[in-house]
Amino acid sequence: MNLIIMAGALLIPLGIGCTALADGHVPLERPMLKVDPDARYKVVYDISSGTLAAGISRGLYYARGLVEAFGKQGVTPDRLDIHLVLHGDAAIFLLDDDAYQKAVNDPFAVNLNAKITQDLLGLGVHVEICHSVMRAKGWKPDDVLPGVTIVHDGYTRLVKLQNDGYAYIGGF
Repeated sequence: MNLIIMAGALLIPLGIGCTALADGHVPLERPMLKVDPDARYKVVYDISSGTLAAGISRGLYYARGLVEAFGKQGVTPDRLDIHLVLHGDAAIFLLDDDAYQKAVNDPFAVNLNAKITQDLLGLGVHVEICHSVMRAKGWKPDDVLPGVTIVHDGYTRLVKLQNDGYAYIGGF
């Protein structure tokens, strides 16, 4: 134990700040692994659940978090190529307020996902809705939020993007 305290005493004058714990052990500094800020990143989110986080789509919420996490490591949005494929129960999150009100049978409902969708689009994120779900629900292209891309179907889009080398993030 005295050896550990002596080692700490020797390191402090060398500019290596370390504090001995109450039991005499000196904690080691651990490096944090970060991403390369100069690299390019390709990601596809599979968003099919109607689950919410902070009052909005859980998938959209976490996608925004990914952009922020990259930003904290020095990666600018122009180095990110992110696609969000919404299908199944999640597709409703990409409707404008008029269509959303009809879909939830509430004339006063507001789609709280519209703002984050526009924010993500503004950051260069590709937000996509499944046409198969649209057709099954009777939704028209004009029912979809501006800037959202309509894809033939969610599954083939996910497969295509994965074949193109996009990292898959699912469970939303």
